[in-house]
Amino acid sequence: MSQTIEQIAKALEARAEGDLTIEVTGASEPAAAGPDQIALAMSEKYAEGLQAGKARAALVWEGADWRAYGLEAAVFVTRPRLAMAGLSKAFDPGPSIASGVHPSCVIDPTAVIGADAAIGPFTIVGPDVRIGPGARIVGQVTIDEGARIGAEALIHAGVRIGAQVVIGDRFVCQPGAVIGSDGFSFVTPDPSGVEEIRQTLEQREEITEQKWTRIHSLGTVEIGDDVEIGANTCIDRGTVRATAIGSGSKLDNLVHIGHNVQVGEDCLLCGQVGVAGSTRIGHRVVLAGQCGVSDNITVGDDVIAAGGTNIYTNVPKGRTIWGSPAVKMETQLEINKSLRRLPRLFAQMAELRETVTKLTQKGGTE
Repeated sequence: MSQTIEQIAKALEARAEGDLTIEVTGASEPAAAGPDQIALAMSEKYAEGLQAGKARAALVWEGADWRAYGLEAAVFVTRPRLAMAGLSKAFDPGPSIASGVHPSCVIDPTAVIGADAAIGPFTIVGPDVRIGPGARIVGQVTIDEGARIGAEALIHAGVRIGAQVVIGDRFVCQPGAVIGSDGFSFVTPDPSGVEEIRQTLEQREEITEQKWTRIHSLGTVEIGDDVEIGANTCIDRGTVRATAIGSGSKLDNLVHIGHNVQVGEDCLLCGQVGVAGSTRIGHRVVLAGQCGVSDNITVGDDVIAAGGTNIYTNVPKGRTIWGSPAVKMETQLEINKSLRRLPRLFAQMAELRETVTKLTQKGGTE
């Protein structure tokens, strides 16, 4: 996918100078860039690499003297990561899928496939499924009865979409994700040990044998527009009402969303995050890697949780938290400082104890 410098500048909505007709086929770090690649030198620390590489054009920082580095053209950017988003989109053709439906697919006659959709090999589409126009399904995907998928979806290999799941437009789903599996809901005839401990926070008074009985998942999953789901992520269907993922939210690999969970809009849930059942996550919430969220609680809008945070209680909107259990980030920093001081503190206490003992023994002999 060759692009001219002018096309790249327009895609990034950025200012460009020099020979804008130069064509490039990809991007590279400055020192390794060849003449058919655009060098990524978006801050001054990459200036030396520009001189070592062979790029004719580069993304550079505002104010860069690009001619001094032997370049023939330059595109000026002020926010490097945002520029990377536009540039990577320009050079990413996505998976190669033949147009139409592959002959190995099993498509129920009641399913409706939108115009210009492409469905790869060994995909199974169940009864009454609706797939929007321009959808691309790589292959070996199963879409169960009654599911709805919006326009311009990109669904990678091995994805499983359950019955009655509703998904908006421009959906991106990485390999192996499961959307609409049953929720993990079980109950015992009498209150279980878990229920007792949650209420008392003490040891169980009596232990009795009980069997677990399944609570079936009658709800589904509803996903908004512009949502992306990572590889091997699992989203459980609701018990009665739908589990929901708001528009614009992005879920990383190996994320687990429990039954009845409500995730707001434009949230970012990083790798190995787990959200237990019936919890409500607000809008624009960021949960860094390996965060765990307990069931039946609320995390307010604009909360940011650092990696490894365990959230057991409600979190007010706008708070930045860290730790297990979660506390304000500044509180956890103080806790960490105190923990680092503990060895020295214990050594000082031992020294003080020894001094007191010696003084006591000396006083006893006088």
